[in-house]
Amino acid sequence: MWKQLEMGLRAFWLIASRIWGCLCFTLRKQTRSIIQHQSVKYDLFPLSPLSRHRLSIVKRKILVLDLDETLIHSHHDGVVRQTVRPGVPPDFSLKVIIDRHPVRFFVHKRPHVDFFLDIVSQWYELVIYTASMEIYGAAVADKLDAGRGILKRRFYRQHCTPLFCGYTKDLSSICEDLSSIFIVDNSPGAYKTYPFNAIPIKSWFSDPTDVALLNLLPVLDALRFTSDVRSILARNLHLAG
Repeated sequence: MWKQLEMGLRAFWLIASRIWGCLCFTLRKQTRSIIQHQSVKYDLFPLSPLSRHRLSIVKRKILVLDLDETLIHSHHDGVVRQTVRPGVPPDFSLKVIIDRHPVRFFVHKRPHVDFFLDIVSQWYELVIYTASMEIYGAAVADKLDAGRGILKRRFYRQHCTPLFCGYTKDLSSICEDLSSIFIVDNSPGAYKTYPFNAIPIKSWFSDPTDVALLNLLPVLDALRFTSDVRSILARNLHLAG
């Protein structure tokens, strides 16, 4: 009898320990997920006199921004994109004429892009440089600018150099002084000619928990104080968020 009771208790504790282990694993997984996906804040503080002096003696720099899969993701009617979950509404839509045919684009803004543009426009002169057609890229840039006048300078496909599988972007056509210009782009081919003037960023399609733009803010905050962005970016080629 005692032997049977002992065996029963052992079996009970074995089952209970397995259930407890499973619960702990699930709890840890959920906790990691919450920590990973929680919103990131970037607080702005007044500059110290030393920082203000430093900014006064270095040249104001140019931040070049790509559009598709960097700041936004879009798809057009008639094309099924597996990267966007069915039923997810776009942030805005555009209707443009391409080759005499009307095409409607459904555009999704990368999480925190409005906040990101608000902040970096205070630090840099912003330039949009996209390999997309101008009729589409200009309409997207207008929507992102939202009348703020922060995205006035724009370059499009006709300003790019075709490659076998994409386009490269000529930063020297924007500014001859390469010490004061850099690009944020999800496509390495875009900045192939200027690897020391680039910050990579992972491609974005539809993940609502993405914080890559927020993660770039500390780097961008620091770069504005440098005399030559290449002195930093040449040593940090894997900053993708």
